[in-house]
Order: sequence, then structure tokens, then C-alpha cells
Amino acid sequence: MSNDFAWLGAAEIAALIRDRKASAVEVMRATLQRAEKAQAALHCFITICAEEALRDARAADEAVARGDAVGPLHGVPLHVKDLVNTKGVRTTFASHMYAENIPAADAVSVARLKAAGAILMGKTTTPEFGHMPFTEAPLFGRTCNPYDASRTCGGSSGGAAAAMAVGVGPLAIATDAGGSTRIPAACCGVVGFKQSLGLVPHDMAPDTFGNMSYITPTTRNVMDTALMLEAMGGADPSDIHSFGASTEGLVEAARGEGTLDGLRIGWRPYVGNTVVDSEILARCEQVADALGDLGAIVEPMGDDMEPTEPMWLVVSTALWNARFADQLPKWRDKMSPTLVRQMAGGGQHTAEMLARAALQRTAIYRKVQGWFDRYDLILMPTLSRTALPIQERLFDPIEIEGKVVDSIRKAWYPYTHPFNLTGNPAVTLPAGLHSDGPPIAIQLVARRGADAALLRASAIYERAMPWDEYRPKVAGLE
Repeated sequence: MSNDFAWLGAAEIAALIRDRKASAVEVMRATLQRAEKAQAALHCFITICAEEALRDARAADEAVARGDAVGPLHGVPLHVKDLVNTKGVRTTFASHMYAENIPAADAVSVARLKAAGAILMGKTTTPEFGHMPFTEAPLFGRTCNPYDASRTCGGSSGGAAAAMAVGVGPLAIATDAGGSTRIPAACCGVVGFKQSLGLVPHDMAPDTFGNMSYITPTTRNVMDTALMLEAMGGADPSDIHSFGASTEGLVEAARGEGTLDGLRIGWRPYVGNTVVDSEILARCEQVADALGDLGAIVEPMGDDMEPTEPMWLVVSTALWNARFADQLPKWRDKMSPTLVRQMAGGGQHTAEMLARAALQRTAIYRKVQGWFDRYDLILMPTLSRTALPIQERLFDPIEIEGKVVDSIRKAWYPYTHPFNLTGNPAVTLPAGLHSDGPPIAIQLVARRGADAALLRASAIYERAMPWDEYRPKVAGLE
């Protein structure tokens, strides 16, 4: 993709097309060329739908030529994680079971972005059914980290984050059931936003009443995140949590005007874990100081949390088993062994264990809401260390600064699970590079429904501590 377009935001691209300073076809051709280079280097797409994307780009240009009213994202390229339905475009869930699945309808989030003018150009990689924090699957192989091919890009929205990091379009749909947007965003140096439960309707959630999964934006800047949320958000009959959700004020908040004067921020280095890379801690403390310089009142918080991973696993593995156990006789040999193993564990969970997990989720929810009696935002790391080696296995312990600690979910990303369970909005933002190469990220968390306040604080942080200079250097994609 021409550098004239590669690093532009969605609003900038839409304005160029609307003002006829660039054509949607020109932008899309450049995006597709860049996607092919990214695919060769990183393996971040399952499907690139060039023919359909160029057809829709031509239609977008014709609409401008006629003087039609157009949406705020008119002509802007969009890629979608391959767990989210796209009408007429293969949606595999990274599984051989669905290798030739062609949905008859778009997911609500996709349909709404298209209605705002965005143009689908590809489907990005994910582990099978999004079941782990690495992006690899028997169907397509493995996706690399754009900063270091020997590291994971994270998961499960790894393809979205990797493509975004190297300038393939400004908009990506991801998903997040335990950190699947925020983990790869942290690994790849981009913005990953998990909104309040219900703000964006999830019409594909298998359990809408007990849902802890979100359809989310991945972008390179806070404004594009707000534009996506504004387009995707609002009530839909498919999602009981979406009623009452409002997108009012999100884009205005993302302008990041003013300071953080009077905002109370709790700085929380631990959330039920005990070991964090010292350089990540130091960087988070620098961010805390910078937020204070911007007017916020930043105070350290103690850790009153038990690990949330055990109860999260009870619910998640039982759900995977309920959904896919009937498919094992036919598909077991072509499924990810890590998914099959977790399904087996889920099949052992009793009704009492599931009921206790529901009680624990309620207790966690109430505890986290109590944090906001004193604070407006909570600051914490997103990950306890940088991107893991690409050969790391899901059930193995990880190392932090040479010390073997706990399992991956408990020790690497204890910061993400809780807010899937509680419904609070949480955003991962870049915070520079570690001395060993990959990005460092912070996470900010707000009270439920305070997505606009979270966007505003994120935009003010972005303006004060911009991250464009930290882009990865991938041959042919600088």
C-alpha cells in the first residue's frame, strides 16, 4: 500500500474519497497490495477477497460521483476476524469443520460498518474457534509477530493486530472473550478496545444470557476506535445486553480535548498474579507519572483479587464441549489438540461447578465495581511480559526474566479476564518498546457504561505519548 494511505486514519481516508482527492478503488488496490505483502511475511489472513472489495470500491466511487449522501466510513477498507460472519465471504472459524462455510448474512457489527461505508477486503487469522492466546490452527498454520517473527502475535485476534500493525487498512473487527483483542494488540503495538458489555451487540454469542464475549475494534489510533464503536453500537434484538446501550458522545470524546484535571486513577500492578517483568512495571509507572502531569490524581492500589482464570476456564471449556462434542467422532483428527484437550476438561465439569462459577462471577463483578467508588479509571499492565516465543505451548508454564512462574492464562494475562466477566470497558494502548524488542502496553479500565470517558482519557494519553515512532520494521512494509 502506498505510504500515502498506509498510515492514515479512517476519517482521513474517508475525507479524501468524499472530496475526490483519492478514489476508493485507488485506496483499495493499495490496501490489497499491502495485504498480500503482509500475508507473505506474517500469514495474517485466511481469505483476501480482492474481487469483491474492488467491486464495492467502484460502487463507492460511483456514489461520490453521483453526489449521493455517504457514510462517515465511505470507501474505507475493513478486515474482519474469521470468527465473525461475512455475507458471501468464507467464514471458517479457523476450523476444518467450516472450511467452506459461506454465511448468508453479515453479523450485525459487519452490516453496520458496511452501512457506514466501510468495505470488506479480507478475513484475518484466529486459532480454532478463538480458543487460545496464540494465533495458529491446523487449517492455516501460524501467524507471526510483526516485531519479531520468533514471537507470537498473541491471540485470538492475532491476524487483526498483526495486519493493523503493518498498515493494512485502518479498521479491523476482532473479538474478545478473555483478552483476545487486548492481548494481540499489546503484542503488536496497536489499540485494542473491549467495550462495555452490550454496547456492540453480539448476535453470534452462543450463550447470550451468560455472555462474556465481545465483538470489538482493533485500530492504530483512538479516533478510529471511536468511529468503529459509533458505527457498530446500539441495541439489537439478538443481544439482551444491548438494550439501553448508547454510542452518543464517543467520537467527540475521542478528540481528547482538555486535560485530565481531577480524574482519579488507581495504579494497580497486580490482579491476582505475583510476577511482572521489571521493565514493564517501570514503564507503567512512567505512564502513571505522565497521567499525573496531565492533571490526574494517580494513587497506587493493593491487590485484593484472587486469580479469575480457574472459574473462567470452567465456563469456557464447558461451553466449548457443549458446542462441539458431537463433532468429535468426525473431526477430532483435524481439530486443534489444545481445543480437544480443553473440551475434555469441560466435559468433566459438574452442574455444581458451573453454578459456583456463576456465583464467583457475581462476586468478581461486585468487587470490581467497588473500585470505582474511589476511582474513575484503573491503570495496569496488559501483559506480565512481552510477546512469548512462538513455540510456546498453551499448557506449559512461562518464564518472566528467567524465572519459571505459572501457566499462561494465570501468569501472562491475568489483567484481561476479569473485565470480560464484569462487563467493564478496557483498552490496551501502546507504551513504547521493551529493551528486548517487542512492544509494551498499558491497560485502562473504566466503570461500566463509561466508554466515552475511557476514550477521552485514551486520546489525551495518545496525544501526550504518541506511538507512531514505534512501528515495526518488516521488509516491504515500512
